[in-house]
Amino acid sequence: MTHSALASRYASALVDVATGAKSGMDPHVLLRELRGFEAVLGESAELRNALSSPAVPPARKRAVVGAIGAKLGVSRVARNFLFVLTDHRRMAMLSEVLEAFDLLSDERLGFTRAEVSSATDLDQPQQDAVSHELERLTGKRVRMRFAVSRELLGGMVARIGSTVYDGSVRGQLQALGKRLAAE
Repeated sequence: MTHSALASRYASALVDVATGAKSGMDPHVLLRELRGFEAVLGESAELRNALSSPAVPPARKRAVVGAIGAKLGVSRVARNFLFVLTDHRRMAMLSEVLEAFDLLSDERLGFTRAEVSSATDLDQPQQDAVSHELERLTGKRVRMRFAVSRELLGGMVARIGSTVYDGSVRGQLQALGKRLAAE
């Protein structure tokens, strides 16, 4: 099993817990809590080494994770998940698991993701209009990521999965060229 498949398994289990009927947990809040722990872990090489070292007793690792979790104010679900990663010596996979969790929780909640590149920054009304149109086209709620691409002369390009909606000047000129060549 590759690490990616392993990370997906942990993420899937966490999504099951977070979206379960008895959970009462918002997956996005849970992700934010776990990202906070991830930030602390990223800032300290000593902490990463201690949590990955077989020389440190598991009870001591749990105590450290519990203390950090308490200081960060993480929920019981987040703390227990961190304990599972610690007990199975998978703390080094936390970032990969959280990425997979983010994607899986969006899928489970009926969201799709869109990457929108534009020639210039879009203001809020423009972002809202793009979001509304992509939701209309896909029939799903869309989580948007906006970026400015210096490669674009004008317009924008939206990617949802493998589907590309090309509204760039270059794309429109290419489509016009194809139509003229066909006539």
